[in-house]
Amino acid sequence: MTQVTERGTPLSAAPRAGVRRRSPAAAACVVGGAVAAGLGLGFLAVLVIVLWISSPYPDSGPGGALHLAAGLWLLAHGTELVRYDTLSGVPAPVGMTPLLLVVLPVLLMRRAARLGSATEDDDEEVLPAGAVFSAVLCGYLAVGALVTVYAAGGPLSADPISAAWHIPLVAVLAAATGVWGARGRPLGPLPSWLPGCVRKAAVRPRYALALRAGAGGALVLLGGGALVVGASLAWHGAEVQSSFLSLTGVWSGRFAVLLLALTLIPNAMVWGAAYALGPGFALGADATATPLGFPGAPGLPRFPLLAALPAEGPGTPLTWAVAGVPVVAGLAVGWFAVRRAREVSYGETALTAALGAVVCGLAMAGLAAASAGPLGSRLLSEFGPVWWTTGVAAFVWTAVLAVPVAVAVHAWRTRPAIGPSALDADEAVAVDDGWHDSGVREVRWAAMRQAAGALIPDIAVPPVPVPPVVPAVPGVPGVPAGVPGGRARRAVTVVSGLDLDPGLLAGPGGVAGAAEVAEVAEVAEAVSVPLAPQVVGARVLARRKPPPE
Repeated sequence: MTQVTERGTPLSAAPRAGVRRRSPAAAACVVGGAVAAGLGLGFLAVLVIVLWISSPYPDSGPGGALHLAAGLWLLAHGTELVRYDTLSGVPAPVGMTPLLLVVLPVLLMRRAARLGSATEDDDEEVLPAGAVFSAVLCGYLAVGALVTVYAAGGPLSADPISAAWHIPLVAVLAAATGVWGARGRPLGPLPSWLPGCVRKAAVRPRYALALRAGAGGALVLLGGGALVVGASLAWHGAEVQSSFLSLTGVWSGRFAVLLLALTLIPNAMVWGAAYALGPGFALGADATATPLGFPGAPGLPRFPLLAALPAEGPGTPLTWAVAGVPVVAGLAVGWFAVRRAREVSYGETALTAALGAVVCGLAMAGLAAASAGPLGSRLLSEFGPVWWTTGVAAFVWTAVLAVPVAVAVHAWRTRPAIGPSALDADEAVAVDDGWHDSGVREVRWAAMRQAAGALIPDIAVPPVPVPPVVPAVPGVPGVPAGVPGGRARRAVTVVSGLDLDPGLLAGPGGVAGAAEVAEVAEVAEAVSVPLAPQVVGARVLARRKPPPE
């Protein structure tokens, strides 16, 4: 017994409490987040190095180009950079983020979150959404911390406080949308830790309509801003071309200026929308461009987009015409805020339109804050639209126009239907002009079938035999011969392909005799071309004369 116990297979030790097994899927998500950050940084590094190699006047070596790429990567997240090598010796902050550059880290982070949530095999471990989100975020933020430390030794060093909240903000939003998209974009119940009133209010359809209406209004404003910027660039085409050509004379420098202008196009769209709303945008500490006038800004740098600014002086009818952009945005908010249900009240419709205006104002305030920022010190410390004035102006414009438009559209859609059912009997007879008559429908269908040709095959309708006419009993109208008890029966004649008027069958005194019915049947058989396409048949009933009292 002892030998068996000693030589037996040793039992595996029981797992100790508190020891958790490492998940390879979680580790893959962490690596995926780090790879997403590395891909964005590598793309910018390759672009900067190519421009540095092609430049005929390189001021620094490859290390300076890599430091510049790291600074651009941080700037793409909204981090404020500081430039120390200025002519005045005063550090100049660079806080204006090109909005098109933000698309790069957002797409990469969102893709990493989606890949972390996807599974290829059925037996592969599936992590919950919270675990995927946390793992991808950890990998991305780890690379972001290293890049922030590395960029501190370059020409554009990052502000640590700004980087500490801008990078996590962009990463959290992108990872959340990626995980939500990978899970099928569920719109389930809200978390239980939220108040009950908030969870009940969120399921009401008015809030979904308000979000749709506000988003539609914001898109209209951005489209109008793009139209304003494009029209201004075309109007000042000569100045824009001169500014572009005077910045540099080599193709690599012009290519860099062109790329910078392209990344700033979304910023220009937001600036154009703020200009159309009325508050305008700041071009320094003492200059603001509005439709009412532009005092001028002599300290502005030469740049193609800045060359399209309006002329100095008071506003003109041409600049006042940009007020049509918020008018169209208000109409769009009012249109999208209307539900198609008839049971919705006018107050509910007006409240939905007002909430849509609030959403539009918040969206424009956020875009204005993201598109603005300093480009230096002193005169260039304020650049771009003021976020709170832009948001308030967008709310006021859309609310004033959207509420009455939404009420009017709701009243039009819920108006009572007008038709023959709502008319009197005499009016209904007058309206019925034979358009919906069976014979007319058959004629229209035959014409359509003949015009269509072989597209619609001909459907042969079997002829309906004409039943024999039952002779009536002499002396007793309406009573056939051989009917016991003298019970009266109606004479029935079925004629195929002929639209008969019951009045034609009426004999003297309003009674149709058998001879008249037989004569009509013979006439119908003698007609070679029917008056209307052949139908199933027409049942003609002879009216019976009441017996004399």
